[in-house]
Amino acid sequence: MARPVVAIVGRPNVGKSTLFNALAGERISIVKDTPGVTRDRIYADVSWLNYDFTMIDTGGIEPDSKDIILSQMREQAQIAIDTADVIIFLVDVKQGLQDSDSKVADMLRRSHKPVILVVNKVDSFERDMADVYEFYNLGIGDPVPVSASSRLGFGDMLDKVVEYFPEQSGEEEEDDTPKIAVIGKPNVGKSSLINKLCGEERVIVSDIAGTTRDAVDTRVRYNHKDYIFIDTAGLRRKSKIKEDLERYSIVRAVASVEKADVVIIMIDATEGVTEQDAKIAGIAHERGKGIIICVNKWDAIEKNDKTMKEHETKIRQILSFMPYASILFISVKSGQRLGKIYETIDAVIENNSMRIATGVLNEIVSEAVALQQPPTDKGKRLKIFYTTQVAVKPPTFVIFVNEKYLMHFSYVRYLENRIRDAFGFEGTSLKFIIRERKENE
Repeated sequence: MARPVVAIVGRPNVGKSTLFNALAGERISIVKDTPGVTRDRIYADVSWLNYDFTMIDTGGIEPDSKDIILSQMREQAQIAIDTADVIIFLVDVKQGLQDSDSKVADMLRRSHKPVILVVNKVDSFERDMADVYEFYNLGIGDPVPVSASSRLGFGDMLDKVVEYFPEQSGEEEEDDTPKIAVIGKPNVGKSSLINKLCGEERVIVSDIAGTTRDAVDTRVRYNHKDYIFIDTAGLRRKSKIKEDLERYSIVRAVASVEKADVVIIMIDATEGVTEQDAKIAGIAHERGKGIIICVNKWDAIEKNDKTMKEHETKIRQILSFMPYASILFISVKSGQRLGKIYETIDAVIENNSMRIATGVLNEIVSEAVALQQPPTDKGKRLKIFYTTQVAVKPPTFVIFVNEKYLMHFSYVRYLENRIRDAFGFEGTSLKFIIRERKENE
């Protein structure tokens, strides 16, 4: 089930980042063991009651001129409208209702997406309520008073947000057609690839709520199997600012990765892997998706017999946090190796959902432990009691040990490599959970 996406939109200094950080809590810290995954705090996972969702901060606007503020707010609102299932529109009780708030409210109203109007900096619900009521004039529903800095009113706000989430069970669960997202920097050829892969058989999946009006999921039949390609709309208007453009494509990537089983990361062969490619790849890796790296425009590269190997080594070096990813060198223009993409998608889906019997798994782990002794600390040695697989998509393993602190990251990586040697798992990350158990339990 894809996590719903919630976006925060608002003028400068209304407290978007404060709200974002307060909701994201400690969860936002970057996973320490993945070199290469740096990221701005653009998105975070949030849990409320039994709901999990992804929150996106659409970015700060800091210019002085009123016109620039409004045009950038429109752009922010557009990102939110395109990618989010629910939008939090944040306003400031201290600054009161502003002209630009009304203009953005019009845009949000026309989007027909659920919008929660949240009035921030309400330090005293008794004293400030008269000022909160002023925001009824925006005509987008009841204002919800909060104080992001004191974390007041979050319960009421989140209750309203989750009301709009799709039912956790139901039709979506039944459609187990593999969903494939194609992500990458602007202009790398994402739409052209989807068009080529869909060939003449473009069947537009109905305009499901949550799909943007200019990005349509496409169902394709290839070799008697169905696939759904998640198409993220490109930038509607060319932004001149590189940071805006990058932030926009990262926000877009987060939204499509959430819905996908397999993520195709497109890279331009003539440019090699850029820092932004690494950020976008990091999102798919963190989410435990099946991953295929497609190096496009391969026909534009001068080659000898070593070229492919050299390119692959360079890609693996920069994307060192995902050594398991499959790499394909393709040309959308000439159609080179496009047939191989479906084969690779099938293999990656199979690996991402593979289950290993506990007995076989423990044999592999015992063998690995015999070959390389587990670490010790002050005379105490790590003991591994047993290992079991608890989930798929991605394959997730629990390892029961005597002392958690003895299980170094490098030893987990060693066990992962042995498991991969035995079962393949190409194209999918593996997740390990370390649990402590006393010896006599």
